[in-house]
Amino acid sequence: MSSGTGPCVVVAGGGTAGHIEPALALADAVRRLRPDARIVALGTERGLEKTIVPARGYPLEMIPPVPMPRKPNVDLLKLPLRVRAAIKQTREVLDRVGADVLVGFGGYVALPAYLAARGRMPIIVHDTNARIGLANKVGAKFADRVAVAMPGTGLANAEVVGIPLRESIVKLDRRALRAQAREFFGLHPTAPTLLVFGGSQGARSINNAVSGAAKAFADAGIGVLHAHGPKNTLAVQEFPGAPRYASVPYLERMDLAYAAADAVLCRCGAMTVAEVSAVGLPAVYVPLPHGNGEQALNAGPSVKSGAALMVQDAELTADKVASLVVPMMTDPTRLRQMSAAAQGSGHREAADVLARMVLDTLKDRK
Repeated sequence: MSSGTGPCVVVAGGGTAGHIEPALALADAVRRLRPDARIVALGTERGLEKTIVPARGYPLEMIPPVPMPRKPNVDLLKLPLRVRAAIKQTREVLDRVGADVLVGFGGYVALPAYLAARGRMPIIVHDTNARIGLANKVGAKFADRVAVAMPGTGLANAEVVGIPLRESIVKLDRRALRAQAREFFGLHPTAPTLLVFGGSQGARSINNAVSGAAKAFADAGIGVLHAHGPKNTLAVQEFPGAPRYASVPYLERMDLAYAAADAVLCRCGAMTVAEVSAVGLPAVYVPLPHGNGEQALNAGPSVKSGAALMVQDAELTADKVASLVVPMMTDPTRLRQMSAAAQGSGHREAADVLARMVLDTLKDRK
């Protein structure tokens, strides 16, 4: 898939899906604009990229991970040696593949990549979060271009482009797929339906609160598609005659899950917010209760635009879920307004915009 004769674009964004998926969406967009381009991904043995990248048809070059200690400890003392070793190996990879430009998406793959590429090729930094990670803060200091998902990141000269998304999500026609999606998941064909998920591993607080509202949903004629996570179990009371409450460990077909739904209740990682906005789904966002508060910031523009509601994890109870979801789901006019606001709050073209930025940077260096 990536054995072209054109420029070699190296993408560095490993560890979590939030770093990997935007990198692969960019790779796809570059190939659409320059079919002769060669794409190479950098990754580590410990990240999800080990399986995700090859499955999408791109070559993956392994480099040593450089995790940044959050607190002063013995790992911090070892950091300089680890960084030097990782830079050396990464530089060898960049030379071997004939890299013409590096595009980094943060995480522990990006830091050694930025330092290895510095002064040797153009560097573009992309960050998906409202609060910029350490690796991207370093890379942004000497990058040729800096792209971000939203304004207000504090990075000088940052260009707001949004988050690159898979073409299958950007071009998803929910209405056209609705009947197929409902049948696929065994859902009621016409009832208002809520999609629920808590990330790749699920979220117990979401699981408990939403399943606890099952009777309220049944009484209101609302169906539910609930991905509870492969490590969790979910026991939901059945109500004969009511739309189905379908619980699954995980969602293999996210496109069909979005198409089946009229609204979604989920966490608000940057990728999730971008996808939900792109497909035009009204949302109830529940930020992670730990971290540095970036999830609430990610969802802020959607809430402000009227596309979403937000409830804190500590306030998440069955009664709270029912009080938010039932009035929303049983008001078609409100759902239409929220859907329109969601589509207007995203950057559906982000992958192509970033791909043009990459290719323009190559032209400028010639």
